[in-house]
Amino acid sequence: MIHDKKRLDDLKSYKILDTSPEEQLDQITELASLICDTPISLITLLDDKRQWFKSNKGLSKPQTNVTHSFCQYALGNPQEVLVVNDSWQDSRFKNSELVVNDPKIRFYAGAPLATSNGNVLGTLCIIDTKPREITENQKKALEILAKKAMGHIELRKIFLDQNKTIAMGVHRLNKLTQNIPGGIFQLRVKPDNSFKFEFLSEGIKDLHPDINIDEWLKNPSLGFSLIHPDDLKNLRETLADSVKNNTNLYYEYRVNYGDEIHWHSVKAHPEYTKNGDTILYGVFNDISNHYEYQSAMEQISFDISHKLRKPVTNLLGLTHLAENNLNATKKELKEYIGYIQMASDELDKFTKQLNETYEWKKQKIANSSWEKSN
Repeated sequence: MIHDKKRLDDLKSYKILDTSPEEQLDQITELASLICDTPISLITLLDDKRQWFKSNKGLSKPQTNVTHSFCQYALGNPQEVLVVNDSWQDSRFKNSELVVNDPKIRFYAGAPLATSNGNVLGTLCIIDTKPREITENQKKALEILAKKAMGHIELRKIFLDQNKTIAMGVHRLNKLTQNIPGGIFQLRVKPDNSFKFEFLSEGIKDLHPDINIDEWLKNPSLGFSLIHPDDLKNLRETLADSVKNNTNLYYEYRVNYGDEIHWHSVKAHPEYTKNGDTILYGVFNDISNHYEYQSAMEQISFDISHKLRKPVTNLLGLTHLAENNLNATKKELKEYIGYIQMASDELDKFTKQLNETYEWKKQKIANSSWEKSN
């Protein structure tokens, strides 16, 4: 049973070997020793090479070789307490190193630590240096305590598995937030309007490359220092209104980058907590491209309305003139055609310039978006 692969895999899954002592298990060994009146009480775990003591009362060694262990004989029966009243009278143990040498075991009783799969990981055992008997009540108490110990070990495994699941979830969330454009945040606002950021994603570095995230978490006012003075007051008021009225927050504002001005937006959803705080979950975004695009469209509209006016007006005038001069001579018609051609050439030239300007602005905005996303 010592080398049974399923049992060893089960033991390994608990990740308990070579871990620190735990008070709950130490209390169980202490109680077992008191109930059974023995100087030694152990919670043992057996792999294929050693018997390791998770809890140890009265023994100086942290582990022993598994081939000399008494507990190995309990592995095959998860329902029964193994009792050795006198090791000198038992052929399995009388020549054992643990009997001949310290701790010179004479009496042993071990209740198996059985998993839900029926595998025995070790025992809760009591040991004495003199032969003796164990009462039925003591044996029953040992079984109960062994189940308590195994229950704690099972809960410990569940806790570790849940922590692993949480850690994996946090890792995936961090990966996700690192690749989302903009900066995700969680902001706690106290009833006195003091506030602190409880989370800032890595995307903040793209928006504010000169601010260290850890410093910003410690000093949440750092972000306000970059906001354009004309927008700062309104942003504070908008934030206060969102918290006061429990309404979604959205605001667009300017940020100073040396000689440049960038447009940012903040969008957040508030939630009240039982202690009166408000938690805002939101995102910061650089929306400068939107304003650049809007400015480009306004410029194109201006160009269309102003620069096209001359050739279009000329064409309309020539058309009107031709309609009212039906008896025009060939010379006059030739002049009309020349003027129309000039106006058409001017219109065509401007249209090409307009297209080139539009494509250039569009490509510039697209390149800027790609650079920020990477």
